[in-house]
Amino acid sequence: MCCAATTLDLGQRVHVMGILNVTPDSFSDGGQLANKETLLQRAENMIAAGADILDIGGESTRPFAAKVELDEELNRVIPAIESIRHHFSTPISIDTTKAAVAEKALEAGADIINDVSALRLDSQMIEVAKKHNAPVILMHMQGQPGDMQKKPCYDDVISDILSFLQERLDWAEKKGLDRSRMIIDPGIGFGKTLEHNLTILKHLDQFSALGVPLLLGHSRKAFIGTILQLDDPGQRDCATAAIAALAVMAGVSIIRVHDVKKTVQAVRLAEAIKDAG
Repeated sequence: MCCAATTLDLGQRVHVMGILNVTPDSFSDGGQLANKETLLQRAENMIAAGADILDIGGESTRPFAAKVELDEELNRVIPAIESIRHHFSTPISIDTTKAAVAEKALEAGADIINDVSALRLDSQMIEVAKKHNAPVILMHMQGQPGDMQKKPCYDDVISDILSFLQERLDWAEKKGLDRSRMIIDPGIGFGKTLEHNLTILKHLDQFSALGVPLLLGHSRKAFIGTILQLDDPGQRDCATAAIAALAVMAGVSIIRVHDVKKTVQAVRLAEAIKDAG
């Protein structure tokens, strides 16, 4: 899978994606990257720690988050992408559900579209992806951020998510997007209870049946805090890394996290164990 000057060989090893939220209200790190210098320092630290991809988002998708207008989202993400691309060649993903944001982001130097709606909220997103031949991350979400955590309910959480993702893969392919450009994400925390999240993690290996790379985005999420009684999201990085190691064993290709250093260590150790004779 080609991105900028780099080819991501997602079948060769697990890749780590570092989260760069340029939002004032993200659940874990909102407002921390409010200026260019801080953003570039965080990006540099992540790359030095082993980040393979940097994920930039300008609209919080935490539970009950308010929507962000197009111009505001553009004002947040485009300068950030331009600054990072000017200094680093690391692939960048744009975390958005708006086609206009994705278009401008790709033009500014981003490489991947990370759409939590799986291309459902903006009918033009598929056209942007095809125009730029951009890899697309298709995530499962029950409902939308404003209501997804009210009463999540499934007949069978694994079967339901697999069916949804299969439908989105087939739909995108019929619209002309090459399946080799698609990545799936089961959407930990997006319209799921604690029990749903744990079931997804227990059965991650089942998502390999869809035949495309799998991304896991569990970093610092509320279910970790509930289980371990950790109210501060920043105290959940060791647990996040532990889950990342388990995900390696289950065949996950990309792990999206806030603390790249701890996760890279966990991933590389898990890979060594997995590859041992």
